[in-house]
Amino acid sequence: MVEQAPTLVGQSPAFLKALEEISNIAELSKPALIVGERGTGKELFAARLHYLSPRWDSVYLQLNCATLTETLLETELFGHEAGAFTGATRRHLGRFERASSGTLFLDELATTSQRVQEKILRVIEYGEFERVGGSNTIQTDVRIVAATNEDLPTLAQEGKFRIDLLDRLAFDVITLPPLRERAEDILLLAEHFAVNMANELKRELFPGFSDSATNILMEHHWPGNVRELKNVVERAVYRNNPSDLVEEIVLDPFESPFRLRNNELQKNTENSNTQEIVLPVNIREQVEEFETSILRAALEKAKFNQRKTAELLGLTYNQVRNTLRKYSISTSESDGSNTKG
Repeated sequence: MVEQAPTLVGQSPAFLKALEEISNIAELSKPALIVGERGTGKELFAARLHYLSPRWDSVYLQLNCATLTETLLETELFGHEAGAFTGATRRHLGRFERASSGTLFLDELATTSQRVQEKILRVIEYGEFERVGGSNTIQTDVRIVAATNEDLPTLAQEGKFRIDLLDRLAFDVITLPPLRERAEDILLLAEHFAVNMANELKRELFPGFSDSATNILMEHHWPGNVRELKNVVERAVYRNNPSDLVEEIVLDPFESPFRLRNNELQKNTENSNTQEIVLPVNIREQVEEFETSILRAALEKAKFNQRKTAELLGLTYNQVRNTLRKYSISTSESDGSNTKG
């Protein structure tokens, strides 16, 4: 549990605007929605919101909704009674009950099922719920702060996210800027992470970055945002001679002449690109065949782990799930039973 408002580093206009929005909404007890790409620090902004609020001295709980199955998520949020299911030998208090009078941060809310969304909506609207397997209504006074890296309005239009829940969560929406839109903050953050890493390594000081290293940091697009920058800088400091300026910046630690590559996926893609086209052709069938072949190859490479499959294809987890449903790809390996990231 965080005991005080976390330190957030930055001076760019976009960053300062997000900080101001967090400070403004912190005074209320309304739900808040924090939106941003992966690695932009949504959990840090959520913690800051709590510790700037009147609830700062009460409990602050966090839960990543994407890490649990629907059943486990439901019991973790709402609790369960003894005997509610096999293995439930005692009563379990859920996060909504334990966080009463405080704040509950729900990360990756877009991954939740319609059933869970409906129960969350009831908590927001009426401040009540039942434990799984129970019939008694439990009252709770909890502030919900949710976060997502998905476009919830689009998901709501497609029927994949409850629009009434979105309406309640969107009392105010704080959109965090990606690092590429915070150019003024890149070196500031890099220095901050480097000093912390030097301290962790028990070094007397951090000598700084060379000009070439600085140029690499400033020119990189940072698709992984602040989280990626932190990893890159910490790796550079760890590998560097303590008394020398940091010269080497390794952006991709997997890069090697002996790197293991997805040869099967690459081969399938190349074959599809070079295959002779005979007209006339049904383009929809050809596109479906092309997409499914790549999807199946990626699934096999990822051992049917849908989150790793999404990474291989440059898609989100939800996009992979939707594509599987679209083409009715449902096997014992990829029917959703193996989705741990």
